[in-house]
Amino acid sequence: MKTPIDITTWVRKDHYEFFTQFTEPFFGITASIDCTVAYQHAKDHKLSFYLYYLYRALKAANGIENFRYRIVDKKVYMYDVVNASPTVNRPDNTFGFSYMDFNEDEALFYEHAKQVIEKVKYEKGLVPAVAGENVIHFSALPWIDFTSVSHARSFTFPDSCPKISFGKMTEENGKRKMPVSVHVHHALADGYHVGLFYNKFQELMNG
Repeated sequence: MKTPIDITTWVRKDHYEFFTQFTEPFFGITASIDCTVAYQHAKDHKLSFYLYYLYRALKAANGIENFRYRIVDKKVYMYDVVNASPTVNRPDNTFGFSYMDFNEDEALFYEHAKQVIEKVKYEKGLVPAVAGENVIHFSALPWIDFTSVSHARSFTFPDSCPKISFGKMTEENGKRKMPVSVHVHHALADGYHVGLFYNKFQELMNG
């Protein structure tokens, strides 16, 4: 379900009209997340750490209204729920696209996500996500402790979905951290809203 936004009375009217004129309206921020507690919890309960933090990132995004805004046919909508479209690494060192529904029941999310990963992992080609606009594009680069990320984009293809990338987890003095890059459409969100995401994500990672 989605709700149309009346742009004429919207608090972001000026921002929308300004940034939708840009060839590249996305901006990105990278920050480190403390994942000491989260990693230990996942390990203790024999959970996939990747799915553990993916679920929390998706849950954090769903809790922030601006991460649920999308531009469709030059109109703004707010979706009730946004789902995940993560990349899945394959044994041949390529990847495929996937789609995972958000579920408040964490165990059910894991169950579905594992099935999706196993299916996409052994398929051929770039399988497009079937979700439409109400997704967040996720990717993981567990080999790189990056400090910034840019994304390949087709400027002729209308896109307003946030893009979140996770980097290599590192450990120092008993503390584990992981870089997380967030790109959002500036007509729909500002640095303040990205800050809300990082704070909520960190809160969920702390248990």
